[in-house]
Amino acid sequence: MPYINIKITREGGVTPTQKAELIKGATDLLVRVLGKSPATTVVVIDEVEMENWGIGGLPVEDYRKQAAKK
Repeated sequence: MPYINIKITREGGVTPTQKAELIKGATDLLVRVLGKSPATTVVVIDEVEMENWGIGGLPVEDYRKQAAKK
């Protein structure tokens, strides 16, 4: 039973339609590339609060500010 975990920051209001598209796309990818059954493929989308997300040793908001200056 394949298990796919998609983690995104909780910002910008990801819609149920967008989530459904992510679920279908990830499932279709495993079917196409690995020959997995869509009936047994599980997809979970976790929305993570911004303060719990970091990139390059920085909180994501600080990272984005730094990247915008470049």
